[in-house]
Amino acid sequence: MRNQPIVDSHCHLDCLKGGETLDGVSHYLAAAAVRNVEHFLCVCIDWENLPKVKAIAQHFPQVSCSVGVHPNHHEGYEPTVTDLVREASHPKMVAIGETGLDYFRSEGDLRWQQDRFRTHIRAARDCGKPLIIHTREAREDTLRILAEENARDVGGVMHCFTESWDVAQAAMDMNFYISFSGIVTFKTAVELQEVARKVPLERMLIETDSPYLAPIPHRGQQNEPAYVSHVVDFIAKLRGEPVDVVAQATTENFYQLFNGAKGNLQ
Repeated sequence: MRNQPIVDSHCHLDCLKGGETLDGVSHYLAAAAVRNVEHFLCVCIDWENLPKVKAIAQHFPQVSCSVGVHPNHHEGYEPTVTDLVREASHPKMVAIGETGLDYFRSEGDLRWQQDRFRTHIRAARDCGKPLIIHTREAREDTLRILAEENARDVGGVMHCFTESWDVAQAAMDMNFYISFSGIVTFKTAVELQEVARKVPLERMLIETDSPYLAPIPHRGQQNEPAYVSHVVDFIAKLRGEPVDVVAQATTENFYQLFNGAKGNLQ
């Protein structure tokens, strides 16, 4: 039995079925509250949807948000450093991202993706807010660009982590947290589960990435913020630690990294 509250450190409330309305979002937040999920970081993935993300965060005190353009987003406005910094000044904005590199879904000359990534890192450094990093099949370039752009100055989180222990260590050395999603519950995720055993609790976050990647026992269904409870339960069992210990650590880590989020609860 878990008594400690938990946080969904990465979700896309606006992308959930029914999430186009505040009433629809309210349904998901209420379901999560039953499982003692007290806060939600609604992460932006494109400039055109930013007003909807901001509206959700403005309406619900338990929701914070970020500003950024996903590495696989090809159409729409390409924000500048100035654009990102301006939006990040909003009191509900606690991070820049999600940003990063994804060579799995994109092909050809991907310098445009790397340039976008650098823009986001520079914006984060200018406004002093942490980064939310997405990386897939681009581990070397992701770590290289983070180092070249001095991302350690602001740190952040490697969201929905699926990489090796070596990558986790390199990221933590650059002031980043490691966040585990429902993928860690999959039977095939043997290497990732070993990483989850090794990551120090003080560097760990949990998330859903909803509506994607629902954990067992909901795999194949739409994911939702309430299901972050399955992630914390699984990791606690995996590590042989009390679930309240993992819950408290990941929640405290969230508020330490995204230090503007705690005030949103007051």
